[in-house]
Amino acid sequence: MPVCPVTVVLPCLNEADSLPTVLAAMPAGYRALVVDNNSTDGTAQVAEQHGADVVREARPGYGSAVHAGVLAATTPIVAVLDGDGSLDPADLPRLTAALEGGADMVTGRRRPLPGVTWPWHARLGTAAVCWRLRTRHRLPVHDIAPMRVAKRDALLALGVVDRRSGYPLELLVRAAAAGWRVVEVDVDYGPRVGGKSKVSGSVRGSFTAAVDFWKVIS
Repeated sequence: MPVCPVTVVLPCLNEADSLPTVLAAMPAGYRALVVDNNSTDGTAQVAEQHGADVVREARPGYGSAVHAGVLAATTPIVAVLDGDGSLDPADLPRLTAALEGGADMVTGRRRPLPGVTWPWHARLGTAAVCWRLRTRHRLPVHDIAPMRVAKRDALLALGVVDRRSGYPLELLVRAAAAGWRVVEVDVDYGPRVGGKSKVSGSVRGSFTAAVDFWKVIS
């Protein structure tokens, strides 16, 4: 069965160190689209040098970058993947297969590799939010979709408006309200290849994300 062409949106803020590794691991049939969200380390240039398409999004925020990438995608299916190297693009075909099998969206549930430390504040916040998603929205998820695959037009039709770190959570809430079948697949979670996480890398980053999350889910 031929691989369906998929655009992989990589929202990036200063990920020049990690991008070569991430882009080299992209599976056949998956086209990388890097969204440079005001990087100062040459992220866009590195992405272009390694064969990725590049979109520049001046409005800051994870949601802004993701939305710009989805809008720019031209394939029927889009994937979203962090550009820090902690998630393996080789897992994407499994998510795509589940989508083609009847799911409306397929998300990755991070499973830390041996020796990988997931900061307590990030793990606690994720657990609390996902408990709320399961109990209030009846969505069977245990992670907030750091890797996900969906049909582009349906994704845009959900009308997600958050442009900061609350984007993935609003996406899940809107998917639940729309009656989407959301399937969760275990994916490897490794260390960052370079740089520092803007969210889980600090208590402040996790707190900011938590505030954005609770605005969406409360």
